[in-house]
Amino acid sequence: MISIKEQTSTLYDWTLQLSHFMGLGDQAAQLSTVSILLISLILFLLLVDYILRFFLNSVLLRFIRKKNERWGNHLSRNKILTYLIRLILTGVSQQLCPVIFNGLPNLNSLLDKILSVLLLFFLYKFSNSLLRAGRDALRTSRAFANKPVDSYLQVLQIFLIFILLTLTVSIFTGSSPWSFLVSLGAASAVLMLVFKDTILGFVASIQVSANDSVRVGDWIEMPKYGVDGDILEINLNNVRVQNFDKTIVTIPTYTLLSDAFKNYRGMQETGGRRIKRAINIKISTIRYMDESDLSELKKISLLTSFIEEREQRIREYNSKHNFDSDVKVNGRRMTNIGLLRKYITFFSESNPDINQEMTLMVRQLPPTSKGLPVELYMFTKGTSWAFYEDTMSDIFDHLFAAIHYFDLEVFEEPSSDDIRGLLQ
Repeated sequence: MISIKEQTSTLYDWTLQLSHFMGLGDQAAQLSTVSILLISLILFLLLVDYILRFFLNSVLLRFIRKKNERWGNHLSRNKILTYLIRLILTGVSQQLCPVIFNGLPNLNSLLDKILSVLLLFFLYKFSNSLLRAGRDALRTSRAFANKPVDSYLQVLQIFLIFILLTLTVSIFTGSSPWSFLVSLGAASAVLMLVFKDTILGFVASIQVSANDSVRVGDWIEMPKYGVDGDILEINLNNVRVQNFDKTIVTIPTYTLLSDAFKNYRGMQETGGRRIKRAINIKISTIRYMDESDLSELKKISLLTSFIEEREQRIREYNSKHNFDSDVKVNGRRMTNIGLLRKYITFFSESNPDINQEMTLMVRQLPPTSKGLPVELYMFTKGTSWAFYEDTMSDIFDHLFAAIHYFDLEVFEEPSSDDIRGLLQ
């Protein structure tokens, strides 16, 4: 079987003889032959390009989309078939050009090197397109939905680019790729300095992925870098975060290892967001409750059964120990601050927006110059920001309005009106 190269060589001889037959000199005949064959090559490549585009885009791509529309879209979006066509056309040109420029050895050698580099370049673009299509497919997979797939892709891209540059230098210099790599070892210190961030980012990406410390979509907070929002992308060199004010912050990937950050994923996965806020009670308003006070508080449905049961136990205890009831500090008595704490506890336990399966308590913190803090420590049933704020606001709206039923006051700093009234 006669190869394409041999057939083209026969065509070259035939065209050269035809040029001599037309009365052209040796140099003019050779130039005419090269021009005719070059135009023929261009027309041939255009024809091959048209046939390949028709077959690959109209037939093969349509067939793939029928079998799997998602993969068909990945192939089309990443231009895999386009680079495949260019790769084939470059390979054909590399086989035919040496025959066309047979009489010009210097130009022939230069074109061979250029076409070899172009062949490597389109091979890289084709491989890169396949990798990007694989990345897009993995992003739609549950197992890799929150993984830093872009980091893995960029590592492979850097590896392919390194191979491409090594082979390119080898083609133009005519030396072995291994000798180039050996000489490159002497410059490794410089390369490590230039690619320091890339190396650190690569190591960080692997550790972040292995430890599952952060994922795409996580809400993280890093006050040092002004980060407080959701992660949009994790790649080899940086992490893109969209803050809640819609600004975009970009930080180096290795800072996820070198600096501390807060990840709210645990809170979101448990389904409860913590309320930890205190009401400062004016200490001078705290007192024992007498019978008339308790009678009024029994009208509060959440406290009725508790006060009645508590009264019974207190009477039994005081009578058993014969305490003098005229002195209120003797024995046991209920206080307005204690009943307020119980009321807040019962109110929170009856609130449908509070998670009853997680920690729920109302506690006193150490008193300060601003009063006695009564802290609410509990979790909402949802984690969305709007739901959390609405639930917390509803609770404290109610409590601020209910405090005066217990004859208590919330501590407030003196305002200008208070000072003005005092002076008058």
